[in-house]
Amino acid sequence: MSKRTLTVVIVAGVVVAGAVAALAGPAFYRDVIVGHAAPVPTLTVAATSGPAVDPAAVQGAWRVADGSYAGYRIHEVLNGAEATVVGRTDTVNGMLTVDGDTLTAASFTVDVASITTDQGSRDSYFRSTTMQTFRYPTATFTLTEPVAAAPAPRLGAKHTVAATGDLTLAGTTRSVTVTLDAVFDGERAQVAGSIPITLADYGIHAPSLGFVRVDDAGAIEFSLTLVR
Repeated sequence: MSKRTLTVVIVAGVVVAGAVAALAGPAFYRDVIVGHAAPVPTLTVAATSGPAVDPAAVQGAWRVADGSYAGYRIHEVLNGAEATVVGRTDTVNGMLTVDGDTLTAASFTVDVASITTDQGSRDSYFRSTTMQTFRYPTATFTLTEPVAAAPAPRLGAKHTVAATGDLTLAGTTRSVTVTLDAVFDGERAQVAGSIPITLADYGIHAPSLGFVRVDDAGAIEFSLTLVR
């Protein structure tokens, strides 16, 4: 398929979605076409916490495992109807390193080109125009400051820490600080969080096509399962 043909298909898809919404009504688009947004990532936490975590059990390198995902959450308005759009992918890679009671290194990569929502036409526009994944196929986060573990962590209990690192989107890198929730069950660790972002800070233009407008502010969300 030629680039011109692909562009026509993408625009046609967006126009058709807008026409359907205009005819059926904004509420139909919000409640039926978009539906309910996926919930914010949360941890699987035990009803009661276990014994204190053995420091030796968490030492060393940990890698991202199956069950992990990342993506975005953003607000859009179509002909006056508001909706929350969530896009996700399970193509996430990375590792972190624990030394003593400190997280000393972490780096994660997300395949932006594989992020999907509930609408293929939206996803095509997201890849080709909004994020230009043909130029910037991935997003990355790299820890830039060590993170001390929560005091007296316990198995199965949620622990919250703040992590500072470099977030790269669409070829632009900015320093961010993210609040991380983490839980360790003795074999696996789960980490979940959300990074508020402003698209313009990364040189990304929020879509505005007349009948649909997307906010400039949104969030990157993630839930990571980590194993040795």
